[in-house]
Amino acid sequence: MGSSSSKPEASQSSYIWKASSPVGVSHDVLETLQSSSETDTTRAQTLELVVQARVADELKKLEAQETAALKEALDKVAESSVDDDNNKQLSTPAVSKEIEALRARLEKRKQLRPLPDTVEQARGSVVRCLLENDRRPLDCWREVEAFKEEVRKLEKEWVDKVVS
Repeated sequence: MGSSSSKPEASQSSYIWKASSPVGVSHDVLETLQSSSETDTTRAQTLELVVQARVADELKKLEAQETAALKEALDKVAESSVDDDNNKQLSTPAVSKEIEALRARLEKRKQLRPLPDTVEQARGSVVRCLLENDRRPLDCWREVEAFKEEVRKLEKEWVDKVVS
């Protein structure tokens, strides 16, 4: 494995291609290629320079677009913050008036009727039982069931009133 060198020898560095059939290239093309002073490396360097120039141009365009977009976004943020500051300063009394109006509307809507005495008594018995049996709340199941029954009756009355 290590007995042969990995690089080709100097005598094998030039490769001569021999076609099995005649090549269909005109004599003018052959003369142009032979007389050209341009080598593969100079062509590759020229192409690399062209590619680098195009990439640089595209990067400049993208940078200009990004700069414009950033400036536009910053302008929008600045405008909105100025508007927010103006709205906050101008709207504090308006907000407090609006809050008072909402409170008044809520007070008008608040039409709680007092609970019937049977529901109040059932609720009171549940509370009393839970206070007496604070270590054993499961002993109050009878009072809880009685309270649930009273609430069911109240709900049924309400549904009947709404439906009719």
